[in-house]
Amino acid sequence: MQNSHDLELILNSRIPIIVIESHEERRVLALLAQQTIKLAKALFKWTITEGLERIDIDLEPQRHNSQPTEVLRHIKAAQQNAIYVLADFHPYLDEAMHIRLLKDIALSHHETGSHIVLISHDIDLPPELQKFTAHFELSMPDSNELEKLIRDIANEWAKDNRGKKVHTDRKTLDAMVNNLAGLTLRDAKRLARNAIYDDGALTKSDLPNVMQAKYDLLNNKGVLSFEYETASFSDVGGLSKLSDWLKQRRGIFHGELENKGLDIPKGTLLLGVQGCGKSLAARAVAGIWNVPLLRLDFGALYNKFHGESERNLRESLKTAEVMAPCVLWMDEIEKGIAVGDNDGGTSRRMLGTLLTWMSEKKAPVFMVATANEIERLPPELIRKGRFDEIFFVDLPKDDVRWTIFRIHLEKRELNPEEFDLAVLVKASNGFSGAEIEQAVVAGLYSAHALSEEMKTQHLLHEIKTTKPLSVVMAEKINQLRHWAADRTVPAD
Repeated sequence: MQNSHDLELILNSRIPIIVIESHEERRVLALLAQQTIKLAKALFKWTITEGLERIDIDLEPQRHNSQPTEVLRHIKAAQQNAIYVLADFHPYLDEAMHIRLLKDIALSHHETGSHIVLISHDIDLPPELQKFTAHFELSMPDSNELEKLIRDIANEWAKDNRGKKVHTDRKTLDAMVNNLAGLTLRDAKRLARNAIYDDGALTKSDLPNVMQAKYDLLNNKGVLSFEYETASFSDVGGLSKLSDWLKQRRGIFHGELENKGLDIPKGTLLLGVQGCGKSLAARAVAGIWNVPLLRLDFGALYNKFHGESERNLRESLKTAEVMAPCVLWMDEIEKGIAVGDNDGGTSRRMLGTLLTWMSEKKAPVFMVATANEIERLPPELIRKGRFDEIFFVDLPKDDVRWTIFRIHLEKRELNPEEFDLAVLVKASNGFSGAEIEQAVVAGLYSAHALSEEMKTQHLLHEIKTTKPLSVVMAEKINQLRHWAADRTVPAD
């Protein structure tokens, strides 16, 4: 209903040219057909392949008007109160003759009442025509439309299968509707049809495949990586305060609790020593909340052409909103928006784009930014209110190192009970989680070279011959800890 209402307002505002950027040509034509009945106008459609055709009544196409110049001359001369839909006309908008003809048609609108509607996936309108133009954005199907679509497909499957009913439940149906949100009606229909026709049922097991397919449709530039199954990250070593903080906010984020003046969680900044688990913490957010995880690659965002990097960022953020509810992880964010003077202002524009999105977003997208070098982050990003909280991920304490050793030994099918963990924990004081993992890997190689089973002494040897980052970069880490002491919350 909103699409129809908005389009009617534009048509009644006597704006001669309407631009609609959409892949859903048939859906747009159906909306225009409704309006032509209300407004008593004729409806024509032009394509380079079929020429000009009146589509509100059944008439043969005018193939002699297939060339862009000819059809514009015809519309100008016809002086008819009609809506002319020019499909995929964008390649011809850079020719002077076409620009002038479109302008002539626009200038005669008050006499004829005719409208030109340009439909394409992407339209770059010449400046000469912009003052005569309104842009109409076709909104995506709402939850009612999507549920009706699913039910129609289920009825179609039942007819094809002797009246059998599609097996599902209310919770799964609601989840499927939510997963299809943000897709065009055509794409949503294809994904829902695949799920139902696969086995005649709509079950929880269909949801990850639908989300993966949805992500593949949306992420056409490859700057986002997607992970749907995140539950395995919900149990991690350490990070107890971060975990408690997230669990307190889970119900509000998912809309499961009544919002009594509580804002939906916006995001958190994870600052810490390299190798201490910031990446694992970002994954843990998605795991504890059981939502998909999107990781934004800032390196892939940058483009040599002016304005393209910001556009890539805007499209990535829009994709995240369509994939909501989700966690958007921006790893080493300082590498993407550290403001400098050697990139032509790109970093500054990227920062502006990100800050605008952070302040205006409505969708449940929880942003997790990880950073190693706080001094490179612009003050606009870390001021109070941008993030819900800033957590500091420090070197693991004794009990956390104990857990980390167990995790990495069990991961390699080794029994932690056969190792002296107390000795290993004491020896690895000052080691990060990543350095403990590498000690386990190196110990395995050493034992293999000696044709032995790995024991505590192999691990001790690797630990004693390793200079951890806390020693190599002690001054920098102490400086980071000093900055974080009164400005951040410990993650553990």
